[in-house]
Amino acid sequence: MKALVISGGGSKGAFAGGVAQYLIEELKRDYDLFLGTSTGSLLVSHLALGEVQKIKKVYTSVDNDSIFSVCPFKIKEKYGVQQISINHINVIRNFIRGSKTFGESHNLRKLIRKSITQEDFERLKNSNKEVVIAVSNLSYSQVEYKSIKDYDYDEFCDWVWMSSNYTPFMTLVRKDGCEYVDGGLGSMVPIEEAIKRGATEVDAIILQTEMTQFNRLPSKNPFSLLTAMFNFMIDRIEYQNIKIGKFVASNNDAIINFYYTPTVLTTNSLIFDEAKMTEWWQRGFEFAKFKNKEVSQLEI
Repeated sequence: MKALVISGGGSKGAFAGGVAQYLIEELKRDYDLFLGTSTGSLLVSHLALGEVQKIKKVYTSVDNDSIFSVCPFKIKEKYGVQQISINHINVIRNFIRGSKTFGESHNLRKLIRKSITQEDFERLKNSNKEVVIAVSNLSYSQVEYKSIKDYDYDEFCDWVWMSSNYTPFMTLVRKDGCEYVDGGLGSMVPIEEAIKRGATEVDAIILQTEMTQFNRLPSKNPFSLLTAMFNFMIDRIEYQNIKIGKFVASNNDAIINFYYTPTVLTTNSLIFDEAKMTEWWQRGFEFAKFKNKEVSQLEI
């Protein structure tokens, strides 16, 4: 059984889309299982349907207004570098309304339902492909994996949304008495889950460089410090997920093909820029092409 696993990474998901496009359209990889976390969860349904161009259009046309119904930060560009600062008015208004988070992402929920139609969902659910979404349950301090086979259309769209909610900057969702947030908080790269579900070969797209690089700008304000701290925590979770995934694979005779980003794409993946994401999608496609060309030469 072949599985495609896509990690979280916010706007960097565009790079993952380009890699997946090459694997599916050029190499004709036929996956049985698709697992996604956060931005990965937004990609996997369309990839399972073979609707690559449809999800490419979404990823190369979104901006922050497409994601946030209440954006908690402002973006400033200084000396060619984008920096974020707190949007005090939006944050205060959000707290007055009784929200527990700095911002809200209800626009993302609308975008998910617009891009994944009821017809798309039924086709996928009735196919031989399985799509699995990782979410973090704060109430029970555990990661849960939601298969499309187990839910109806509305529930599945909501799980995708919850998996992508990078709290405390995006919406905190309460469902069935529990609070759910971004799947990356517990399972940034669900390789282990793919192997547990029977995968013998996994293509894992990691939206981070393989080797540690200096990719954090100095904190300019409390908001940028908070994002840096959360990014540090998630980077550590990602490292542990990969380490555990390799261990599980070695004990189950499974193969993992890793596709890391070759360079640091952005220092803040909460900034959604159409031009950059269009460029990253193409870079992902070209990188996958280059990497597989190298593998073929080594085999010869």
